[in-house]
Amino acid sequence: MTHASPDPRDAGPTPAVDPTRPTILQVLPALETGGAERGCVDVALATVQAGARALVASTGGTMVRELVRGGAHHLTLPVASKAPWVIRRNVTRLADLAQAYGVDLMHARSRAPAWSALGACRRLGLPFVTTVHAPYGAGNPLKRRYNAVMAAGDRVIAVSHYVADYVVSTYGTPPERIRVIPRGVDLDRFDPARVSPERVIQLATRWRLQDGQPVVLMPARLTRWKGQAVLLRALARLGRSDLRCILVGSDQGRGYYRQELERMIRRLGIDGIVHIDDHCQDMPAALKLSDVVVHASTDPEGFGRTIVEAQAMGRPVIASRLGAPPEMVDPGRTGWLVAPGDADALAGALAVALDLAPEARAALADAAMADVRRTYTRDVMTARTLDVYAELLEGRAADADPHGAADAAP
Repeated sequence: MTHASPDPRDAGPTPAVDPTRPTILQVLPALETGGAERGCVDVALATVQAGARALVASTGGTMVRELVRGGAHHLTLPVASKAPWVIRRNVTRLADLAQAYGVDLMHARSRAPAWSALGACRRLGLPFVTTVHAPYGAGNPLKRRYNAVMAAGDRVIAVSHYVADYVVSTYGTPPERIRVIPRGVDLDRFDPARVSPERVIQLATRWRLQDGQPVVLMPARLTRWKGQAVLLRALARLGRSDLRCILVGSDQGRGYYRQELERMIRRLGIDGIVHIDDHCQDMPAALKLSDVVVHASTDPEGFGRTIVEAQAMGRPVIASRLGAPPEMVDPGRTGWLVAPGDADALAGALAVALDLAPEARAALADAAMADVRRTYTRDVMTARTLDVYAELLEGRAADADPHGAADAAP
């Protein structure tokens, strides 16, 4: 057998093969930034803390350092490539690495690496897990076939019930193979008690906010379907000049859309209350500074990370009644839902949110934070993911030794 040699860029000590400790290999394109990447690192570190061994194969990125510092191991492979010949070669690379490192289970978080991981798992008879983060566009049968690998796991993790329904209806995946595990918020960061007044003051100074000025915050990258234009029209309908609206998000090279928004702001006569900030390095402070957080997407989203982060900070949320966000917002109790693209409805919800009495605002904050702590924390997400691993590994052990499993049964 020819083993794949670790790339010189690999980080962390090579783990020794230990048959008494399961080894989990996660595969994704890169470890730069994003929800899939954050979830991968969190699960890898939780795997190590649980006494198992965690490997991650990717092209690398800024998050590798955190991964290795937590005791996991990174393997550099060209798994981001969508070229069919690279995907086929990666089947052999992953199979060789799995044998060399004693891998017991593979978990893929993106389509191209999932095809390679599926091939390697079939070759070696290993359990295969996928995580579906959102519905995929399928403009033709070939694209649909390419997407289908994410529904082919022995267990398919969906980040919301909306995504789970999509997997069942689109690919016919049996519901018993699906596990709904939402993304988890890091409560070490998103906790109002941990955000100092100095951090809030620093951000308020940067945004030139006046004391007591109501703040409407919309954290979302600048792209049309995120709904910034809907919020701008709602602000014009609201007709209040005593507040400030901060749009936080990078245009990611789409400067034309930012320019379009700036022209719209001037045309609507709200240039005195709206500010666009490309990036905010202290989102917990930004959320604590806000009076209401808006999620105005006009296309369905598989999750709503900004929603649960805002709720973790005890902030009222107004979200589009579309995709997964309705699972996270309890209307009237933790926030409000409005029809996507409906500026009038959004203006009405803003008026209610901004006029909340202190007692009502405190009750909403308590309810929102309680919901997050119950369902949307990093610890809940990692624990439930490790449960999926254990379920498959125990089933594999029982299949390998049916008589022993029968003897051990109560």
